[in-house]
Amino acid sequence: MSSEFILEMEQITKEFPGVKALDQVQLKVRKGTVHALMGENGAGKSTLMKILIGMYSPDRGRILFDGEELKLGGVKDALDKGISMIHQELSPIPNMTVAENIFLGREPSFRLTGWVKARELTDQTRRLFERLEIEIDPHARMSELSIANTQMVEIAKAISYNAKLIVMDEPTSAITEKEVFHLFRIIRSLKQEGVSIIYITHKMDELAEITDELTVLRDGKYIGTRPSLNTTREQLIEMMVGREVQQIFRKPPAQIGETIMSVRQLARRGKYEQVSFELKKGEILGVAGLMGSGRTEVLEGIFGVNPPDTGEIFIHGQKALIRSPRDAIAHRIGLLTEDRKQTGLFLPLSVEDNMTILNIDQYAKGVFLDEKKMEQACRQQNEQLAIKTPGLKQIIKYLSGGNQQKVLIARWLLHDPEILLLDEPTRGIDVGAKAEIYQLIFELAKKGKAIVLVSSELPEILGLSDRIMVMHEGRKMGELSREEATQEKIMQLATGGLTTSA
Repeated sequence: MSSEFILEMEQITKEFPGVKALDQVQLKVRKGTVHALMGENGAGKSTLMKILIGMYSPDRGRILFDGEELKLGGVKDALDKGISMIHQELSPIPNMTVAENIFLGREPSFRLTGWVKARELTDQTRRLFERLEIEIDPHARMSELSIANTQMVEIAKAISYNAKLIVMDEPTSAITEKEVFHLFRIIRSLKQEGVSIIYITHKMDELAEITDELTVLRDGKYIGTRPSLNTTREQLIEMMVGREVQQIFRKPPAQIGETIMSVRQLARRGKYEQVSFELKKGEILGVAGLMGSGRTEVLEGIFGVNPPDTGEIFIHGQKALIRSPRDAIAHRIGLLTEDRKQTGLFLPLSVEDNMTILNIDQYAKGVFLDEKKMEQACRQQNEQLAIKTPGLKQIIKYLSGGNQQKVLIARWLLHDPEILLLDEPTRGIDVGAKAEIYQLIFELAKKGKAIVLVSSELPEILGLSDRIMVMHEGRKMGELSREEATQEKIMQLATGGLTTSA
């Protein structure tokens, strides 16, 4: 008798030295459905998926795939069985073409010579792209592609195996809203063809739109499975972190002081125009808007990354000439960038190096560095921010996203800025780590830091901000107080359907 499930993982247990990564976990995916796998970083999602695609073997438990017990000797076995995976960390071969990357190891070739049939390879890629409505040149080098197009190639590659089950790990983390819409269209088409998908994401607003069911893991254990449409954000957060959402957004009373920064008529051609606002001591000013609204560009203008063409910035009533990040730092302004890996972290360096690199002059002792002073300063930040790391010498790329973000915050705290510009501070990190970042932001505001917070998550903007500025297509559409702000009002402003007098 045929099972309604394409995949049944039962009692899966996996231990590493000193760590039980999975403890009797189960996952059941129905045929032709999209099943979300949710949980904080460290919940066991990656380990479970690595077992599914043959990278790890379970210590206990069994896997049924399409009604038959699955025994894998490696990733190739999983592909041969009809299981493919789109990994979050993209790893294309940059000097090869798009077509060569997609069909690597499966190229059509002449039987006698083994030479690749180049025209057939191109035709196969074109047919695949036509089916998926992807407009990328098969002859383009991977090194020439944007991150978003690289992600679309990885998606096409996974689909090219004609798999029965595709694992998508954070597939929308590096693509635009337009490309997300395109991806969702592809996913719905795959569902109609009977393909099943395991969908891993931190973006809760995607769940009801694209997934049918969701399974939550916490601390390596199975918590439960529910229909996506019948699960509220609050219920999901409670399943993931073991506490209610009200505890996560429990904002202490704000102690707002005098104006620290005034931005007047700031403009940069093609990016934003006539943006004005004030920022007060101890205040969290949220900046909302859709992608392309100019939020990030305004922060980069204030910080001197891409200085504005016109407009003025005043710090404590005095005009500040900021033409570079060095100028901004001299005015005690700090910027936490949107993409921590590309523009924030030095991934090959240690936690300690990443914390102190901005203030390295403070630790100079003649021609040498005062290692003891550096270690003491970093250890203090490590303890205050509860950064989970084996030690300060740990290479930072091995830390979770949430802990990497804490290290970047620690870097700025060691410099003691008065104004903090936070651009998507919780992007790509799990709910538990988000809660810790939120409490840290509250603590910084309580200590008198003035904070500008850009976020694409409306619950985050509403939960953290004392006041909210909304942008649309490079223009400030208005401001809302914490008391009057709602998701509906913000979206009306963000889509240009409403303006306020502010």
